[in-house]
Amino acid sequence: MFAVHLLAFHFTKLKEDQIKKVDSYLHRLRLSDEALLDVMARFQAEMVKGLGRDTNPTAAVKMLPSLVRSLPDGSEKGEFLAVDLGGSQLRAQRVKVFADGRQSSQLESKSYPTPKEVTQGNGAQLFDYIADCLSDFMETKNLKHKKLPLGFTFSFPCKQTKLEEGVLLAWTKHFRARGVQGTDVVSSLRKALQKHKDIDVDVLALINDTVGTMMTCGCDDQRCEVGLIIGTGTNACYMEEMRHISLVEGDEGRMCINTEWGAFGDDGALDDLRTEFDRELDLGSLNPGKQLFEKMISSLYLGELVRLILLKMTKEGLLFNGKVSTALLTKGKIEMKHVSAMEKYKEGLSNTKEILTDLNLFPSEEDCVAVQHICTIVSFRSANLCAAALAAILTRLRENKKLLRMRTTVGIDGGLYKTHPKYAGRLHKVLRRLAPTCDVRFLLPAGGSGRGAAVVAAVAHGLAARRRRVDAALAPLLLPPGVLREVKDSMRAELEYGLRRGTQGKATVKMLPTYVCGTPDGTEKGKFLALDLGGTNFRVLLVKIKSGRRRSVQMYNKIFAIPLEIMQGTGEKLFDHIVQCIADFLEYMGIKGARLPLGFTFSFPCRQASIDKGTLVGWTKGFKATDCEGEDVVDMLREAIRRRNEFDLDIVAVVNDTVGTMMTCGYEDPNCEIGLIAGTGSNVCYMEDMKNIETVEGDEGKMCINTEWGAFGDNGCIDHIRTKYDREVDEGSLNPGKQRYEKMTSGMYLGEIVRQILIDLTKQGLLFRGHVSESLRKRGIFETKFLSQIESERLALPQVRRVLRRRGLPGSCEDSALLREVSALVSARAARLCAAGLAAVLDKSRENRGVERLRITVGVDGTLYKLHPHFSRVLQETVKELAPQCDVTFMLSEDGSGKGAALITAVAKRLHNVGQK
Repeated sequence: MFAVHLLAFHFTKLKEDQIKKVDSYLHRLRLSDEALLDVMARFQAEMVKGLGRDTNPTAAVKMLPSLVRSLPDGSEKGEFLAVDLGGSQLRAQRVKVFADGRQSSQLESKSYPTPKEVTQGNGAQLFDYIADCLSDFMETKNLKHKKLPLGFTFSFPCKQTKLEEGVLLAWTKHFRARGVQGTDVVSSLRKALQKHKDIDVDVLALINDTVGTMMTCGCDDQRCEVGLIIGTGTNACYMEEMRHISLVEGDEGRMCINTEWGAFGDDGALDDLRTEFDRELDLGSLNPGKQLFEKMISSLYLGELVRLILLKMTKEGLLFNGKVSTALLTKGKIEMKHVSAMEKYKEGLSNTKEILTDLNLFPSEEDCVAVQHICTIVSFRSANLCAAALAAILTRLRENKKLLRMRTTVGIDGGLYKTHPKYAGRLHKVLRRLAPTCDVRFLLPAGGSGRGAAVVAAVAHGLAARRRRVDAALAPLLLPPGVLREVKDSMRAELEYGLRRGTQGKATVKMLPTYVCGTPDGTEKGKFLALDLGGTNFRVLLVKIKSGRRRSVQMYNKIFAIPLEIMQGTGEKLFDHIVQCIADFLEYMGIKGARLPLGFTFSFPCRQASIDKGTLVGWTKGFKATDCEGEDVVDMLREAIRRRNEFDLDIVAVVNDTVGTMMTCGYEDPNCEIGLIAGTGSNVCYMEDMKNIETVEGDEGKMCINTEWGAFGDNGCIDHIRTKYDREVDEGSLNPGKQRYEKMTSGMYLGEIVRQILIDLTKQGLLFRGHVSESLRKRGIFETKFLSQIESERLALPQVRRVLRRRGLPGSCEDSALLREVSALVSARAARLCAAGLAAVLDKSRENRGVERLRITVGVDGTLYKLHPHFSRVLQETVKELAPQCDVTFMLSEDGSGKGAALITAVAKRLHNVGQK
C-alpha cells in the first residue's frame, strides 16, 4: 500500500515538474486577463476603423456589410435550395420553411468531397463542380422539374453591394482556385448552372457561413444577433446599427456585419503577442502575412502549432530524449483531432501515449505529461483570444442598445467548438470574466447554415418579387435606342411640315420665322438697351459692345417687380408700367436724352411678320392683361412711350429667349447656329437656309427659326411613348392636350410626373407603407430643384429622407432610395427625349450644308441643363449616339435674354446698314 502511495506521489511530482517546465518554456502563450482586455480594446478599435468609409481601406478587420438587414421574424416561407462551400466538404440542401409562427422547417442534405484538384485548380472547374453536385442532389431528391430559389453559403470574404452578388476579396483556408479573386462568385455559379439545361435554379442570396449560422439559430431564438464559427476557419458576424455603417447608404435599422476577424493583426496589431512558433507557422502557410488571428485560433493551424513546439523542444533535448522523428519533421502530421484526443484528461495519458507512439515518437511518461500540457496551452490560448474578440463584439452591441446589462444569444458552429472536450467550457468561462455585463446563451445551429441561407433566400425572394413589380411600373419610362430613333425621325418630319407653306397650318412644330438673319461676326459695337419680360420680374439693361481686339460686352441692369394687379389688369396699364420702369432706369443711368436701339425679349408665344413686329398669340405664366392677345406688342410699347412723352427709343427687335441664347453663344463662337433652352420650358432654334422656309419670301442667306417644339406630339405622333403618368400630368395642367413634348422634357413638369409615379407605387404598397399622405396628394410638391437635390451624389439617403420629411413625407431610407431611382429615371428620360429632338435638328443642319460630317456649337440655357447633376451628361451622350456624324460642342449661355437681345439688335442694325449701303 505504501509503495502505491509512493508511486502516486512520484507521478504527481513528476507531472508538476513537467507542467512547470512547459509553462516556463511557453510562458508567452499564456495570456492574463489584463492582456486579454487589451486584445479586446484593440479589436474594438479595429471594428470602428473597418466601419468607417475613409478608414476601411486600411483596416485589417474589413467589417463587410452582408446586406442582411433583419433577423428571421416567422413570416418566411417556401421551398429553397442551399449550397454550402467552405470546408472539407460541399453540402447541398433542400429546405422547406413554414410560416406557422414556430419558424419550423424540413431539411434534407447531401455532402460531397472537395478534392484538391477542384479547390486549387481553376475557377471554372470549381463552379462547374458545385453545379454538378447540385444537379446530382436535385436528381437524387427528384427536384429537377421544379424552379427553386437558392441561397449560396460561401465562406470566404466577399465585398457585397447587393444580396445576390459578391466579389471575392481573398481565398482563405485551403482554397486557392485561380481566376476567382476580384470576380463576382454568384455570376460564376449562374454561368455554371446554365450549362445544366435540365435544372432551373435562381441564385437569390449570397451569405457567409457565419451569417448563415446566426440566421439559422435566429429561427429558434429571436435573441440571436451574433454568429460565430470556430473550426477549420474562424469568423464572427453581428447585427450593427445602420447609422454606424458609413460603407452603406442609410441610417435606419440594422444590418449584419461580417467582421472577417481572421485578418485581425495583419497590420501588426498583434505582433507583441505572436510567438516565434506563430511566425514560423505563418511563413510555412499558403498565405504568409495574412489571416494572422485565424492562424492563432482556428483548428486548421493548432495541430501544426503543437508540432512546431514539440520539434523545437525535442531539438533542445527537452522531449523524447532529443530524438527528432520523421513525424516531427513532417508538416501537417499532427492534426487537431490528435490535439483534442490528447486533452481528454479523464482517460489519463493513454490517448497521448497511443497517438505519440503511432507517430513513432516512443514517449516516456514525462513526455506524455508535457505534450498533454502543451496541447492544453495551445487550445486554451485559442479560446482566450476568441473570447476577447467576442467580448468586444458583445460590448459594442450592449453599448449600441444603451443597456447596463444585456441578454443575448450567440449562434455558434465549427468542429473545434463542437468536438474539442474542453474548448466550449473554456470559452464560456473566459467570456464571463471579460464581458461580465452580458448574459450569453450559446446555441448550435440545427442543420448547419443551410436553414439560415434558406431564410435569407426567402427574404430575397420577397424582395425580388417586389422589385419585379417596381420594374413593371417603371418599364414604360425606359426608352431604348430604337424608340429614340423613331422620336428623332418623327421630329424631323414635323420640322419639315412646319417649314412648308401647305402643311404649316396643321403642323404641331410651328417653325416660326424670327427674321434674325445673321449671327454676330465680331464687328458689332455701340450702346443698346434690352428689355426682358417673362415672369413676375422685369429687367432693363444697358449693354455696351466693343469690337476689335479689345472686343467685350459690358452690362448694367436693374430689376423691377410687376405687381399682380398689373399682370392681370389692362394691357395699357401693363405697358405704362414697363415704360415707367424704363424711364427710372434711363434716369438712373443718366441717358434719358439718348435715342438708343432696343431689343425686347418677350418670352410669350408670338407670331412675327418682321424682326420688330410680334403678335401675341396668348399669355402664359400667370399673365392675363386684357386687350393684348392678337395685338403687336412692339406697337403697344411704342404707344406707351408716346403717351409718356419723356424719351424716345429705336425698337429694333422683338426676340425669343431661345434665339437670344444662340446669339449670346454665337458672339463667343461663330460656329454656334443652334440655341437650346432646357429649363422650366423647353425649346430650340437654329439657322435655316432661306430656300427651305416656304412661309417667308426670299431664297438668299439664312434665317433663325424658332421651332416652338414644345407642341411636338400634340397630333398624337408620340402617344406610343406617353405613359399613364404623362396623361395624368397633361389632364391636370392648364392646357390639356397641348405642349405634350414639353410636358415630358421640361423642368416645370418633371416633378409632377415623379409625384404621379409615387402615388401609383404607394397605392401598390411598394412605397410609404402603402399610405398616400395628404402631402403626396398636393400638386407641385416636387419642384425641379428638389429633383436636382435628391439626385445629387453628395446627398446621402438619410439626407434625402430629411428632405422628404420637410415635405410631409415620412418615408424610410428604402423609400428615399426608390424616390431617387424614380427621379433619375424621369430626368434621364427627359434628357434623352430632348436629345432625340436635337439630333433631328443637327441632322437637318448637316444635310443643309451638304457635308458628311458636321462641326457645330449649340448654345444652351436653362436651370435643368445648368443645375441638374446628370441632365447635361445624359443629353450629350444621347446626342452623340443619335447623331454620330455631328461633332457637337455645347456652350453655356450667359444671359441670353438680356445680352442676347442686345446682340440681336446689334446684328440687325449691322445688317440694316449693309443693306442701305
